[in-house]
Amino acid sequence: MTISEEKVVSLSYTLVVDGDVIESVKEEKPMRFIYGQGYLLPAFEEKIQGKKTGDEFAFVLSAKDGYGEVDPNAIVELSKDIFKVNGKIEDGLLVKDKVIPMQDSHGNQLNGIVEEVLEDTVKMNFNHPLAGCELNFSGKVVEIRQATDKELIEGLYGERAVSSCGGSCNGCSGCS
Repeated sequence: MTISEEKVVSLSYTLVVDGDVIESVKEEKPMRFIYGQGYLLPAFEEKIQGKKTGDEFAFVLSAKDGYGEVDPNAIVELSKDIFKVNGKIEDGLLVKDKVIPMQDSHGNQLNGIVEEVLEDTVKMNFNHPLAGCELNFSGKVVEIRQATDKELIEGLYGERAVSSCGGSCNGCSGCS
């Protein structure tokens, strides 16, 4: 069996960026995903397509094919006032390199990284932490199997399963 659409793939791998190991997944506890369902970077999936159990791989993804180039428009200065709760900024919140979960004006969740704390503002970076980085992957295909119908509908770990209300969301706010 080879890696292709609707297969559950188990991989061990190491990700190296600028000579540093960023992530390492061992064969004993491999990463599992359904191929072709958008779980991984498209260029990563292209590189492993057609591989068989036991095959090893090593490839480099450019920043463009990884998490994109650094977008200078995603680095913004925000008023310190937006970080206040009950008129105060929590101690330790505005610290360089701290990741702060935030929400844009449309309700989209995003993480910002504190780049610099100024007198009245905070410079936040909303780029992916690996934006602008070349990604060096090496690893091994541990297992491949056909995804079940249930996995294709609900996801490998139930992440696409609908809520107990059936997901119709006729005015309730419980599914959002």
